[in-house]
Amino acid sequence: MKSVIAACIAALLVAACATVPKLDAASDIHAFLVAIRDGDRETFEAHVDRPALKTNLRARVLAEVARSSPDRGQGVQALGALLSGPLVDVAADALIQPQVFRAVAELHGYTPDRPIPSTLAITRFVRRLGGGGACVVTRADGPCVLLFADEGGTWRLTGFEGDLSMLRPSVLRPGR
Repeated sequence: MKSVIAACIAALLVAACATVPKLDAASDIHAFLVAIRDGDRETFEAHVDRPALKTNLRARVLAEVARSSPDRGQGVQALGALLSGPLVDVAADALIQPQVFRAVAELHGYTPDRPIPSTLAITRFVRRLGGGGACVVTRADGPCVLLFADEGGTWRLTGFEGDLSMLRPSVLRPGR
């Protein structure tokens, strides 16, 4: 009987260890969601790794440009990417704003008139990734949308994997 109890306790401890990083991530993701809902730039910036996110968005935009013009030669595409680099940097900086990510949240039901789910509820939508990262999914079997990394005890947004068309401030959305 003692060995059964010991095995149950060990199993609970292992399960708790696996949940703690998700809970830590969910806590910072909750703070990030509150910051974008409230337009709290200071908290938003504290939960965003701007250089990593900018690199991610820049690569995604350039890949989209290359994909949208398959009939052009590779040399023309490379020249276009080189010349558009500074423009893409400006665009990436413009996208890393609370109101832009508020629009993404609103597309997934996080509207200003609804409460942000609790940290515990958010853990259901946090998927652990290799290398100590985590991502937010919109449904249990869905793809990653937001990528986060633990940077010195704070989980910070490092990438966006959703459809780039989601990244528009809500004021630019039709019907708003």
